[in-house]
Amino acid sequence: MAANIVKFLRYFGLEKSTIDLLFNIGDAVLILIFGWIAISMILRIEKKALAKSRLDEALHLFIVKATKVILWIVLLITLLSTLKVPIAPFVTVLGASGAAIALALKDSLGNIAGGIIILINKPFSRGDTIEVAGTMGMVDSIDLLTTQLHTFDNKVVTIPNGTITMSVLINYSQEDTRRVDCVFSISYEADILKAKEILLNVISCNPDILGEPAPIVGVASHGDNAVILDLKVWCSTESFFDVKYYLEENVKLAFDEAGIGIPYPQMDIHLVK
Repeated sequence: MAANIVKFLRYFGLEKSTIDLLFNIGDAVLILIFGWIAISMILRIEKKALAKSRLDEALHLFIVKATKVILWIVLLITLLSTLKVPIAPFVTVLGASGAAIALALKDSLGNIAGGIIILINKPFSRGDTIEVAGTMGMVDSIDLLTTQLHTFDNKVVTIPNGTITMSVLINYSQEDTRRVDCVFSISYEADILKAKEILLNVISCNPDILGEPAPIVGVASHGDNAVILDLKVWCSTESFFDVKYYLEENVKLAFDEAGIGIPYPQMDIHLVK
């Protein structure tokens, strides 16, 4: 078949090199068509597989785009090879361009790498309350480059993902329960046992405070002006601040009612004549 086509083209006076070029162009067109179909099928299968995975949607988009770019580069190199175009210079230019782009965007690439790590490892999710890089807030969004936090005073803070992966991160929402720690000072003249009893009574009046693990009330230390009492209770993560504020307020009210003073720093000065 091919030989008959060659004879037909030579009948019109075409040179062998021209005929070879026409064949190469025809092959390239076929490769382009089938390559485009193959890429579309691969991407469709990949999207379905990712939809069934537990990976974040932002990571889905990145993987699909990266796969698409790689497949089209492979197809382009195949087309150039079919057309007998030297590939080595193209690969050299592509490599040099990639190195230059990587150098210019090294910080952004670091943030993308951090975003991939976050989306795969999932140290936090949308809606979690976290503290990182000196900022505490609720996670509003997670992208490949940045993570946005909504602080409790209604500010939106954007943190580069590279900074997050290189910093100590505290996730306050990952566990169902949290411990509330409070410190109270009483005067040395006060009855310690009575003060501890009051603390336990205040604890028992709040249904948000868990019975297990059991609350802890004890003398932590003897300060310069006061006896320091430690109070540690457990509650649900959602109730943390409610319980914290409840204890701080109601312990003070209960101490006042019982006549237990909360001392303040003072200095005795003796004048010598």
